Amino acid sequence: MATATSKRDQGAVAGGTNAGQERRLFWLRFGALAFLLAAACALPFYLSNYQLFEFSQAFIYAIALLGLNILIGYNGQISLGHGAFYALGGYTTAIMTTRWGIHYGWTIAASGLLSLAAGFLFGLPALRFEGLYLALATLALALATPQVLKYFDTWTGGSQGIVLDKPPVPLDLPLNQDQYLYYLSLAILVLALIMAWNLLRGRVGRAMMAIRDNPVAAETMGVHNALYKSLTFGVSALYTGIAGSLGVLAVTFAAPDTFNVFLSIDLLAGSVVGGVVSISGAIFGALFIVFVPVYAQQISQAAPWAILGVFLIALMYLMPNGCASLLHRLWGALEKKIAGASAIPADLTPFEDGAAEEDQRSARAASGD
Repeated sequence: MATATSKRDQGAVAGGTNAGQERRLFWLRFGALAFLLAAACALPFYLSNYQLFEFSQAFIYAIALLGLNILIGYNGQISLGHGAFYALGGYTTAIMTTRWGIHYGWTIAASGLLSLAAGFLFGLPALRFEGLYLALATLALALATPQVLKYFDTWTGGSQGIVLDKPPVPLDLPLNQDQYLYYLSLAILVLALIMAWNLLRGRVGRAMMAIRDNPVAAETMGVHNALYKSLTFGVSALYTGIAGSLGVLAVTFAAPDTFNVFLSIDLLAGSVVGGVVSISGAIFGALFIVFVPVYAQQISQAAPWAILGVFLIALMYLMPNGCASLLHRLWGALEKKIAGASAIPADLTPFEDGAAEEDQRSARAASGD
């Protein structure tokens, strides 16, 4: 009897210790995220308008990379043509605002919905392709996009493009247009991150990752592979279309040659650099796309692409799983140091969704490996 009572007491003490560690880790993560968000909100009051434009571009690219990460990292489909959906979102906003006089806020939503439909429809025939064949199919889409946009010059303005006005500051806020666009891009990025986190931790997200890890096992468990793969393509295109809409509002110009195949390649490179199986990796990849080419130009004006290639090779050698993976490990080590060896696993940190490893184990168990 005494032994049983002693074991219950030990269990109660251990449960209380774990609860205390969980609380400390929660507030640590909450504090880290709050600090990052507060720092991002304070930047417009310390940076020039051009620097704000660069960070706005980074936030916009992060939204596009988030959609690409969902497609590649969490569903296993490769795309070299997301620049086409970026162009679709951009031209939707350009046409609706300049020709129809619709408020830019409505055009952002319309760009996302139209890109969602286009991505879903493109994903249906793409079901026949996998791996390199799918990559070539999407590459063909990226190559054809500028020519298609030039062909419909009545709507797109042809090679001359469409010139827009920057969004006005609403409600007489004490901000200039660059500051307002910065906060608008940041707000949509935060909303996109929250939605992606919830999506990937829910039933739909787990179905996506089950298809990625083992399509046969997923089909056996009742997952409709064709539907979820097409849906993933559509959701990915939705994010990219919203980014394209914001991108056109930021640069106030849309032309076919700005949406060439190099845009799709840049998006893919940013996704890989940040970490394809990561939500936060989209932010690091976007910072790479925006700022590293600028630094490469400053280092060597004669061969900036060579410098950029050296950066890419170095990053892939030092961080083969992306920048987010390194931050993930560092944050996990910090949590273990603060909360002790029995801390909550690092894959539940605020910088990583933590669902990938869990679903890989589920798929392997379902397939009998």
